[in-house]
Amino acid sequence: MQPRILVVDDEANHARVMAIGLRSEGFEVETVSNADGALAVLSTGPFDLAIVDLMMPGTNGIQLARMVRDQHPHLRVVLTSAYHLSEPQLSRADCGAVGFVPKPFDLTELARFLKAKLS
Repeated sequence: MQPRILVVDDEANHARVMAIGLRSEGFEVETVSNADGALAVLSTGPFDLAIVDLMMPGTNGIQLARMVRDQHPHLRVVLTSAYHLSEPQLSRADCGAVGFVPKPFDLTELARFLKAKLS
């Protein structure tokens, strides 16, 4: 079975490009543009991993990652942003994220990173 990924990004073009690229790498992908949409979709069935944009209006990526950790503790969350977040910063954010991917990213490298996080 294909790993199921949820992409949460308020920039529709980024979400679309990521979804197309990840589908070509063998993932099943759904996209949403905000935290409310993410929580609604997550309640519909199991996902293996969520890729969450750090900088979103309203509920930001760290806040959403904390909600996901509390409501879906089995789900792995990877944050992404054009703003770099170091491992110590990610740890201090205490949001349960298993990694950070800076934008822009190479889709092949992203797929390899996600497969490592899912194994």
